[in-house]
Amino acid sequence: MPQPRTRELLSLPTLAIVPARPLHRCGHLPMRAAAFNAAISFRAALRRQVVSLRLPFPPARVLSSTSESLHLDKEGCESEHEIGSGNPGEGPRTAGWISEASGEKEMRALSTPSLEVIELEELPEQWRRARIAWLCKELPAHKPATLIRILNGQKKWITQQDTTYIVAHCMRIREFEAGFRVYKWMVQQHWFHFDFALATKLADHLGKDRKFAKCREMFDAIISHGRVPSESTFHILTVAYLSAPVQGCLDEACTIYNRMIQLGGYRPRLSLHNSLFRALVSKPGGLSKHYLKQAEFIYHQLVTLELEVHKDIYAGLIWLHSYQDNIDRERIAALREEMRCAGIEESRDVLISLMRAFSKEGDVDVTERAWLKLIDSGGIAPFQAFVYQIELYAKIGEPMKALEIFKGMKEKGISINVAVYNKIIEVMSEVPEVEIVEELVDELINSGMKPLTSAFLDLLKMYLNLGVHDKLEVSFANCLERCRPNRSIYYIYLKSLVENGNLEKAEEIFYEMHTNPAIGIHAQSCNTILGAYLSSGEFVKAEKIYDLMCQKKYDIEPQYMEKLDYILSLKRKVIKRPVSMKLDPEQREILMGLLIGGLRIQSDEERRNHAIYFEFDGNSNVHSLLKIHIHERFYEWLKSLNESANRDNDIPDRFSTIAHSYFGFFADQFWLKGRPVIPKLIHRWLSPRVLAYWYMYGGLRTSSGDILLKLKGGNQEDLERIAKVFQAKSLTCKVKRKGRVFWIGFQGDNAVWFWKLTEPYILENVREFLTPESDAMRNEPKGDLFTDFDSESDNDELPFL
Repeated sequence: MPQPRTRELLSLPTLAIVPARPLHRCGHLPMRAAAFNAAISFRAALRRQVVSLRLPFPPARVLSSTSESLHLDKEGCESEHEIGSGNPGEGPRTAGWISEASGEKEMRALSTPSLEVIELEELPEQWRRARIAWLCKELPAHKPATLIRILNGQKKWITQQDTTYIVAHCMRIREFEAGFRVYKWMVQQHWFHFDFALATKLADHLGKDRKFAKCREMFDAIISHGRVPSESTFHILTVAYLSAPVQGCLDEACTIYNRMIQLGGYRPRLSLHNSLFRALVSKPGGLSKHYLKQAEFIYHQLVTLELEVHKDIYAGLIWLHSYQDNIDRERIAALREEMRCAGIEESRDVLISLMRAFSKEGDVDVTERAWLKLIDSGGIAPFQAFVYQIELYAKIGEPMKALEIFKGMKEKGISINVAVYNKIIEVMSEVPEVEIVEELVDELINSGMKPLTSAFLDLLKMYLNLGVHDKLEVSFANCLERCRPNRSIYYIYLKSLVENGNLEKAEEIFYEMHTNPAIGIHAQSCNTILGAYLSSGEFVKAEKIYDLMCQKKYDIEPQYMEKLDYILSLKRKVIKRPVSMKLDPEQREILMGLLIGGLRIQSDEERRNHAIYFEFDGNSNVHSLLKIHIHERFYEWLKSLNESANRDNDIPDRFSTIAHSYFGFFADQFWLKGRPVIPKLIHRWLSPRVLAYWYMYGGLRTSSGDILLKLKGGNQEDLERIAKVFQAKSLTCKVKRKGRVFWIGFQGDNAVWFWKLTEPYILENVREFLTPESDAMRNEPKGDLFTDFDSESDNDELPFL
């Protein structure tokens, strides 16, 4: 019958505990001490025998995030149906991708080092045993600051062996964050030497507990010490990233997966291949198409490792290929041939992907065959199939047949959404069939479906190409009543005014584009107004536009350069004078607001040059609109000046500035040692415009109408300085800490007053997403200013107040 202590050890199959030798200070011990050590040795030998019975079992499986207890079994990894990546209705269930034929390979244990931890009973000093036992009891119950203070009080006597036991105990009782803090404290001590097994166990437990940021920190620490992380750490960290609903985690999961193969030389399990592939294809096609190379790499690994390729892998690859700008016909044909050889029938999803791909190519035969197979498969064809048929016949120059397909959808009672209307309007406007397009646009407006921007854009383009400027002006006014301000719409109207000779009105529109942050200017609009000034002899105004384009680094169209050279040569010795790189006051305030909200700065080793990295969430309506404004506002500073980015849809979610010494002030104040910080003089810089851009970039409006601001970096002292600024503006806030991120919240009347303070600087087209609800005017009791600084989580996207 095992003792209670032994029974506790039996519940820890992942922690291979190998007792170390007793610590003796001299060669001879008193008789009582010798008898005590003999009893301890007997118990240790018994425990060693018991633990050895548990060693053949592989490491423990990761639990789903909803489980309340840590179940340890023989798998060593998480079952894939527990991974929360993607929408439930999108893509195949990954658990179904694991075939019975690959079962033996799937049961392969993940490699992980065994951790040797001395037993408490083997320590010769009674006071040391009691002290360590007290620390094991007290440390997990305290806040981080108190935990560090307690550990600092033990510096005179505590050793790495003692601290390792405390970390192992925290892992044993599932207090992983406490164990992580103790380990971080241990690393800072002068006697610390790296323990690969301990770091691996702690990283694995943090990853299983979905603490992906802390797990990644341990992962990077292992590499920084010249060691390759174990296979289990690679696997668990990848799964943790896939389970996190945070922007950028999928890219990190791909990076860890690739390094697992290329750096570690490991052979990932089939479940990991399938999970990552499923996450890649779980997003909309416009976002997922950039992951084609990664998806092909996963497929290559499956074939190389002789693992079974599930039918959804083939379907996903064809789906990704169908969204590419340049269709790889040979690759799609090869994938279809491999499906045929494997005895896999082409599903409805595959047929729709084929129609999408080959309608772009104008391949009638393949598209029609896919359409007929889709009809023969039974059921009503989805609306996407009709859209691709419309696109096919438009591609081959038969727009009226495309119109017949659209009318056939109506006759068959098939649901027509705004995407179908946009496609047929685009096709008919290119013919052009003016009456049909006008009828379709009116029909779309009367249906109440939104958005209408794309339809109006095609309508205005048609009027511009036909030179029907009076109808274009009426449609432009109609568009402004129903749609948000749009740079492309304004540009078409500007071009129409210039062609129609209405230069005065064109000046007003250009000025509105330039001064309205929700619209903005680009190279095309500047060239248009520049050509108008040159043609009308307004050389002074043309010179100002020229200076603006030099400042923004916009390319000037060749037909204007010859005339500009002559005009400028009359006044200047240097035709193209260099423009000094300098931020205007508004740009400085915008940068401050974005930096407080989480913008990154990267500096060179000597901290002479610094680059600003703009990152936007493609799934956020606010960020999708804000990035257009930021791209235009900082265009002259951007690293890659791509002319195609003049179109709003071509602006990437991530772009950066050139490395320049001018950003040194912002790097010194907001970004030190690779981490965000809060400047000491932040109270001087929190102007309404700074707060507005902080809110747009790093804030959100809750369903209850409250306003939340995300603050990365800083400490409680920094928060107090910021809170004093709000108090000076008669605003009371509440603060919640989650991991390394603070959330500052404004409730009730405070949310309304914060909105009134920042509203003049909020972009007009994002106000509907950020305006507090009407019930936010309710009077709520004011709570304490600072509360709950102790809760921590790696997920900084879901604040709690």
